Amino acid sequence: MIPNTTLQWPAVMEFGAGKLQTLADHLAGRRSIFILADVPVKDALEPIIGELRQRHSRVMLSTDVVPEPPFEALEKLLEPVHEFEPDAVVGVGGGSAMDMAKLVAVLFTGEQKPHEVVGIGNVNGRQVKLIAVATTAGTGSEVTPIAVLTDVAQKLKKGVVSPFLVPDVAIVDPELTVSLPAGVTAATGMDAMTHCIEAYTNRHAHPIIDNIALEGIRLMGGALETAVKDGTDMEARTAMALGSLYGGMCLGPVNTAAVHALAYPLGGEFKVPHGLSNSVLLPFVMAFNLPACITRYANIAAALGVPRAGSDEAMARQAIHAVRRLSVSCGIPSSLKEFSIPESAIPAMAAAAMQVKRLLGNNPREITPADAEAIFRSAYHGRLDE
Repeated sequence: MIPNTTLQWPAVMEFGAGKLQTLADHLAGRRSIFILADVPVKDALEPIIGELRQRHSRVMLSTDVVPEPPFEALEKLLEPVHEFEPDAVVGVGGGSAMDMAKLVAVLFTGEQKPHEVVGIGNVNGRQVKLIAVATTAGTGSEVTPIAVLTDVAQKLKKGVVSPFLVPDVAIVDPELTVSLPAGVTAATGMDAMTHCIEAYTNRHAHPIIDNIALEGIRLMGGALETAVKDGTDMEARTAMALGSLYGGMCLGPVNTAAVHALAYPLGGEFKVPHGLSNSVLLPFVMAFNLPACITRYANIAAALGVPRAGSDEAMARQAIHAVRRLSVSCGIPSSLKEFSIPESAIPAMAAAAMQVKRLLGNNPREITPADAEAIFRSAYHGRLDE
């Protein structure tokens, strides 16, 4: 039986080298444009901003992007945008820049506060055009109805999910990813890989998303290590950008599961970058989920280039180890201990992760607090059962 899932993506998706240059045309006729951008992309935007101003548009550019953005950073940004009164909002950068821009677009009027929109379906509406331009191959935020903020007081990340957060236009230009450092390429790439794997093995998996997810896994599995070692390889960069886009397309209809739920306290309390958290936890959560995912893991192994041999269960186990080998080959730590997280923090992290019911409910196996602790402990020591 096909799940009754709404597939909602941007009305326009621009993909390919040089596509950043379409941004000005997508803003034609807009009188007041707010652009939030990561600092490294500022120079690339200057000619486009100049063109917009020649067309008599007012442009407000901000580079006040905060990684893993806390509520306070968003609230501070909303004040000047409220006074500017834009009729278009553009986010250019990684997930933090795009997430902040998406929330600015729905909150700058002041009719709702950031804490009021946390959860699913709590955003009242959006009155301005929203464009997202991705500069990393990772979060897929350019095509999702999701934005994530950090609650500093609770030491936890919180998601806002609404169709009003889906951009009107998504632009993915692989050329913008060429200058990414190897570490960022690895972490964001494994984040995108996690999106595809968690969507494909999801309790609410969808046949259309299944195909998108598997292709994303295939693309990124074959390109990530090359992109990390040679950032100028445009074939690898393009494959990673497309795989990341596919990962983002999985998130709205199906979304992620326990890997992301367990990663939230790592980012919220210990400031471990999101992609690294996912990458370290992914094989350990996969190992926990194995009994419920044998056939699908076998298909993931094949997508990662593992030769078809032996039983589905043998192939499924190969998938777990293939994911870990890819992560380690890209220079990502293989255990939580390497982030200087005290082992004594595991019970509190498990308790915090159990609050993320929005994602835990998608996991193919039910996770108890004791299970969460056990997964964290295995990941802490880097012990993956053979």
